[in-house]
Amino acid sequence: MSKYTTGELAKLCNVTVRTVQYYDSRGILIPSELTDGGRRLYSEEDLKKLRVICFLRELDIPIGSISELLAEEHPENVISLLIEQQELVLTEEMNEKAEKLEKLNTLKKELKTVNNFTVESIGDIATIMNSKKKLFKVRRNLIIFGVPMTILEWASIILWIVTGIWWPFLIYTILCIPFSVVISKYYLDNVAYICPECHEVFKPNTKEAIFANHTPTTRKVTCTKCGHKGFCVETYGGKDND
Repeated sequence: MSKYTTGELAKLCNVTVRTVQYYDSRGILIPSELTDGGRRLYSEEDLKKLRVICFLRELDIPIGSISELLAEEHPENVISLLIEQQELVLTEEMNEKAEKLEKLNTLKKELKTVNNFTVESIGDIATIMNSKKKLFKVRRNLIIFGVPMTILEWASIILWIVTGIWWPFLIYTILCIPFSVVISKYYLDNVAYICPECHEVFKPNTKEAIFANHTPTTRKVTCTKCGHKGFCVETYGGKDND
């Protein structure tokens, strides 16, 4: 039967001698034989075991778990559990890396829109990215409530034009006023703006915000921090950001 030294075993499994020695110190790959001079010798079974260990380590299964597996009389009862646990760990890591990659791509896109780049610009972009999902929910809610109201408005107008029945439009108009107040308050309570001059996040004057010129992502308002008036980038400004 073949016998292998530490160096030979390491070479066959494409690992370092230190790795083999480490597994020995952890008690999961004890040499089958020691020479009179204290030299470690490994058998064919040890070689097979090291290959199993290396395979499991490639899957990032912890040394402690591998040790428990090798010590089991019936390892088939443990390996499925280890696989499930490691699958959860790797899935979580993949999701985290995918999220980081998405942030990097977003940062790259946002940097192209910055005319005068400064260190503060990165902070502005970070604020926008971190609030993106929350701001999306706010805008989605506006659409959810706004679309039915728009449909009712046009339906009452068409009914008036076609049949001459005007009172549904009157009822709609009466109901629309408090609805508009509520929805406007909801919107203003949950958004804030980033000043392009001082880079502070602020909430503008309510009256100014309602009547200000705006785009889908910016609004021309006056910064309450430095007094700059111009188009400021919209971000989430709900209570958890206070």
